[in-house]
Amino acid sequence: MLSWKNYLELCKPKVVVLIIFTAIVGMLLAVPGMPPMDNFIFGIVGIGLASSSAAAINHFIDQKADAKMLRTQNRPLPMGDLNAKNVLIFAMTLGVLGMLILIVWVNILTAVLTFLSLIGYAVVYTIYLKHMTPQNIVIGGAAGAAPPVLGWCAITGEVHPFALLLFLIIFVWTPPHFWALAVAKREEYAKAQIPMLPVTHGAKFTRLQILLYTVLLLIVTLLPYLTGMSGFIYLGTALVLGIMFIYYAIQMMRNDDNKLAMKTFFFSINYLMILFAALLLDHYVPLSFLS
Repeated sequence: MLSWKNYLELCKPKVVVLIIFTAIVGMLLAVPGMPPMDNFIFGIVGIGLASSSAAAINHFIDQKADAKMLRTQNRPLPMGDLNAKNVLIFAMTLGVLGMLILIVWVNILTAVLTFLSLIGYAVVYTIYLKHMTPQNIVIGGAAGAAPPVLGWCAITGEVHPFALLLFLIIFVWTPPHFWALAVAKREEYAKAQIPMLPVTHGAKFTRLQILLYTVLLLIVTLLPYLTGMSGFIYLGTALVLGIMFIYYAIQMMRNDDNKLAMKTFFFSINYLMILFAALLLDHYVPLSFLS
C-alpha cells in the first residue's frame, strides 16, 4: 500500500507553507482589522491546493532530472515509490479542487490569477524556462511571487498597488535565494543538464549577481515604508535583514565555500518569513493602540 507520506512529499510542504504564509500576509494587510473569515479560510485552502498541485506537476515533469541529482534522487518518483500516472491524477485532483473552491467560495479573479500562477510555475517554468535559459529563475520567479497578490485579491476582489509591492519584494528576493542553492549544487545541475546561472556563467559571476540583487532587494524593501504602507517597525526590520543579506552575499564573494552558499540559502528563507511577519506586526500594533 502506498504511503500518504509519499503523496505529502509531492506537495513540497515546506515550499507550500511559505507560499501560504505570504498569501495570508496579503490577506491580512488588505483590510484594517480582521478579514472576512469565509474568504480567509477558503482562500487559504484554495491557494494551498493549487500550490500543492503545481508542486506535484513539477515532480511529474522533472522525474528524470531529479533522478540525476543527489538533492532530489530520493523523491517518490525517482525512487519508484509512486508511478507517474498516479502522481498526475493526484496533481490534477488537487488543482481542480483548488480552482472550484476559489470560484465558488472566494471570487473569480482570485481563481483566474491562481490558475495563471499554477500554469506559470508548473508548465512555463518547469517545462520551458528551466531548460532554456540561465535566467529561468528570474523570469519564472513571477509565479512564485504571486501568493500575496492572490491573498489580497481573495479578500478584496481587486489587485491593489500595495499587493504589487509585496509581489515585487518576492520577485527580487527569488534570484539571490535560489542562486545561492544553485551555486552550492552547480555540479548536480550540470549533471542534469539544467542551465542554471552558475553552470552557464560560473560560480564567481553568479555570486556577483547575488550581491547585486541583495542590494536591489534592500532598496525595494524600503518601498512599503516610503509609500505609507508600513511604519517604523517594518522599516527597522527591513534594514537589519537587508544588511544581513548583503553581508552573506559579500562573504560569498570572498569565499568559494558551498557550505556558506547553503547558509545563505537557508538565511534567505528566514529573511522572507521575518520580513513578512514584520509587515503584519507593523500593520496590527498601531491598530491595537488605537482600539
